Amino acid sequence: MNSKEIYDYIIKIQSIAKIGLVFSKDPYAITNYKEINELSSEFLKNFLEVQFDRNNYFERDIYPTPNISVRTIILNDDKTKVLMVREAKSQTYSYPGGWCDLYDSPSQAAKNECLQEAGADVEIIRLVGLMNRTPFKEPVSVPEYVIVFLGKLKGDLHEHEYETDEVRWFDVNDIPYDVKKVSRGEMYKMLDACLYDKTIFD
Repeated sequence: MNSKEIYDYIIKIQSIAKIGLVFSKDPYAITNYKEINELSSEFLKNFLEVQFDRNNYFERDIYPTPNISVRTIILNDDKTKVLMVREAKSQTYSYPGGWCDLYDSPSQAAKNECLQEAGADVEIIRLVGLMNRTPFKEPVSVPEYVIVFLGKLKGDLHEHEYETDEVRWFDVNDIPYDVKKVSRGEMYKMLDACLYDKTIFD
């Protein structure tokens, strides 16, 4: 392993620790994530001579920017139905998607989220657009851009992870009202762009 490979590996470990510190509620897990974060920081500082006082990944408040997420609209062959997932916690529906992880390309992040949330192995057909989600969010919490893809299901649905508890096909003219992570207005805008080959932005 060369220095850059080691750097990339430790950054990935540290990103996992940071995500764990944000979302974990278990005290034991939080303690472990803190330790991993501190150990990886010390390793980078001492072994690879990373300067923590420069403008880089480690100092995120120097120039705040929107977070990036992905959503994938998966249609059946005749474009009459769309695949949606139900969030286990909120019991509301959305298109498969979530935050992008470090080092994943946008399309890979989209594929990962489809597999994790819907058990769907998808082929990314095209980039539908880039939306500024911030005006849609109530209340506005984390400023966010969402990258929207059109995907095609390959084969059958598989087991999915714990964040979702239902995966269903809905008629494109009758998608659910009970939404949370993605507003109803956003959902229709994304779906309309996929159905009519539009590109959306802002």
